[in-house]
Amino acid sequence: MAAKGFAKFIIVLTTVSAAVMELIDTSIVNVALSDMAGSLGVSIEDVSWVITAYAIANVIIIPLTGFLAEYFGRKRYYLVSMIVFTLASYMCAESGSLMEIIIWRFVQGIGGGALLSTSQAILFDAFEPKDRPIAAGLFGMGLVLGPTLGPTLGGYLIEHFSWPMIFMINLPIGIIATILTYTYIEKKPNEGKNRKNIHIDYNGILLLAAGIGCLQYVLERGETDDWFSSETIRICAIVAAVTLVLFVWYELRIKNPAVNLRVLGDRNLAFTTIFTFVTGLGLFTSVFVYPVLAQRVLGYTAYETGLALLAPTMIGVLMMPIIGKSMAKGVPAVRFVVVGLVLFAAYCWLTARVSPEVGISAFFFPLALRAFGISMVQLPLINQAVAGLQPKDYPAGIALNNMIRQLGGAFGIALANTYISHRYAQHRSDLVANITDGAALVTQRTTAIAQGIISKTGADINTATHTAHAMISSAVDRQAYYLSYLDTFRLIALFFIIVLPLAVFLKTKKKSAEEEAAARAAVAESH
Repeated sequence: MAAKGFAKFIIVLTTVSAAVMELIDTSIVNVALSDMAGSLGVSIEDVSWVITAYAIANVIIIPLTGFLAEYFGRKRYYLVSMIVFTLASYMCAESGSLMEIIIWRFVQGIGGGALLSTSQAILFDAFEPKDRPIAAGLFGMGLVLGPTLGPTLGGYLIEHFSWPMIFMINLPIGIIATILTYTYIEKKPNEGKNRKNIHIDYNGILLLAAGIGCLQYVLERGETDDWFSSETIRICAIVAAVTLVLFVWYELRIKNPAVNLRVLGDRNLAFTTIFTFVTGLGLFTSVFVYPVLAQRVLGYTAYETGLALLAPTMIGVLMMPIIGKSMAKGVPAVRFVVVGLVLFAAYCWLTARVSPEVGISAFFFPLALRAFGISMVQLPLINQAVAGLQPKDYPAGIALNNMIRQLGGAFGIALANTYISHRYAQHRSDLVANITDGAALVTQRTTAIAQGIISKTGADINTATHTAHAMISSAVDRQAYYLSYLDTFRLIALFFIIVLPLAVFLKTKKKSAEEEAAARAAVAESH
């Protein structure tokens, strides 16, 4: 049976908090890399493995959560994962070397993978089928808030404390969520008792770990390692391609696969994963590109940038329950998806037109459009992922959908990094072509800057002229990066526009009263 009253409130609080905590950790480290590198005595390139390790572990474990929950029992698996995540967070904060923190971040990612998919499954089970859109709305609040809150919270903690605090912040939330899970979340009948009858698909697990792990490595490290000029990247790309093809072939052949890919035979879920991939690309890439634009070009701190991003996002978060109630009353999901895609594309297009002299407040309206767009797309997709499935297939559908979202984000950030790099080189080349020695405007500008330096510092003419040239070069760099970021926003908008026509395939057949009754009975039996 669905949960009632206070128990339902606790389940909502626990599952959404756990999901938010996991998603925050996908982005909170980004603003702390410089501080961590200095503290650990390594380069920023080396310490970026802290992000890569978490992402690889996360994306490997997410598609396995359905199988692991069935094998160990959902409550036990959820509880242990929460404890692992919390303890690993503490060990990350206490790490004194790069290798130590990378290992603990990997462990944290393994624990965190269950906090997303299993949280969603537990939350859905707490609601009757007719009220699941409301549950999707509540869970969607966490999906939107988590990645956005990460840079804001991280910026504040770095500014007022030190980098270990970005991990220590998980401890009180994790402890409280663990206690609430143990006390209020009930086991299903016979949960974990049929373990002897469950076949462990070791081959599938190994193929998945190798394929997804190598793919995530390529996406995370490709730009840093200059893509296929790196032998490691080439090897990982080949391993990922071969093992993922073998994984799909093998999982579709065996009776009890670790990941039930057969659920993708449901047309609704298959097309939902396409939209989820693009939405993940847009959500994570916009959270990545906008802060870099605000800090590198506009000169704002990480905390100021995060606050500017957080305020309009909260509007979209508050919209989630409203959209959920509308869907529960029968408003078709496809309408929200179409409007959401258009709004997100509009956000990207408006942001791609901003001037480098604008204040941070000028981003409020575009970011509000982003928040509304993400809310209207995310929520229906969460609900649509399981709309055509039997209750027994919910864990597999949810896990696959969440994995696709994470891969979309990884692909988007990798694409943005590469695209920005290429566009920056092109724009800088174009700008430098217009700056030639001896040109009247260049000479006039250089002389004016040099005279200003001499009057302020008393430097000699050679030093002042050299400094003036460096300042002009820095201005060219800033303009080139500014133009490349705007190009990237246009590229993201293009993805949303291209996928828009596929929304027609998200229509689902309305269930009859008899089918609704059968679905409720199936849900009751699954508890």
